Amino acid sequence: MQLPALIRAMRPHQWAKNVFVLAAFGFALGNDEFEPNTTTILGVVLAFFAFSFGASAIYLINDILDVNEDRIHPTKRNRPIAAGEVSVPVAIGLAIALAIIALGLAFAAAPGWVLPTVVGSYMVMNLAYSLKLKHVVLVDVFCIATGFLLRVLGGGIAVHVEVSHWLLLCTFFLALFLALNKRRAELALAIGGPEGVGATRSSLRGYNLGLLDQLVTMISACTIVCYALYTVDPLTIEKFRSGELLVGSVPFVVFGLARYLYLVQTEGRGESPTKIFLGGDLWFLGDLIAWTCVVALAVAF
Repeated sequence: MQLPALIRAMRPHQWAKNVFVLAAFGFALGNDEFEPNTTTILGVVLAFFAFSFGASAIYLINDILDVNEDRIHPTKRNRPIAAGEVSVPVAIGLAIALAIIALGLAFAAAPGWVLPTVVGSYMVMNLAYSLKLKHVVLVDVFCIATGFLLRVLGGGIAVHVEVSHWLLLCTFFLALFLALNKRRAELALAIGGPEGVGATRSSLRGYNLGLLDQLVTMISACTIVCYALYTVDPLTIEKFRSGELLVGSVPFVVFGLARYLYLVQTEGRGESPTKIFLGGDLWFLGDLIAWTCVVALAVAF
């Protein structure tokens, strides 16, 4: 059953990216100094929806700005605004309402100005991305990675937990890895796809497959090394009392990155990382579940 046009225009399937808001809460569970309660759980849930509604507001603005380009794209032409299912004035009104709700939820999650400022900064940066920065080589993917950092920071603020530098580094490199692979998938489609597809991606003009492959290789290595160092850091072992358990999750990270590269470069996928994470590939999903189980065991015991 298809969702109503207004809901689809908000792209709720993209809210899966906001699971990074839960990262600080999840990793804090293994810390003896952190005791989850109703307040912290409610706070992180509200923060999750604050970023989700904020993201939806920007998606609406982005689709309004790109409506003419989307109409000639083989798949994006089915988006509600491009397809004429949602009018531009209605989309603008909904975007404004969602932005206000997002700031309100952020304040409810952590009363004060800090979390609303983080959520507001996230929306402003993504608005700048939609207006200009997505057309600037490298700046575009670094904006995407910064958005994930703000999600992690926001989640930490909501549960009053200090976010470690390791979590920030791993988040940044992983987000950059996903963003670069998304660009590669888009560029491959622009080169080998239907006539006219390339014209819808002005942000790709400064990229080529060779450059993107080199960047992906570099960031993949950074992600693996950073995560591996995190698992064997004495402070990490002391904090979670994990012993050698957490380092056992490293092979699953390596396999996950390798499988993702296979899906992008061999099967031509990667334009929508969310679909892959939501079960678009059973091997990748199985690896993700296995990694989660190993980390949960390490944190619990």
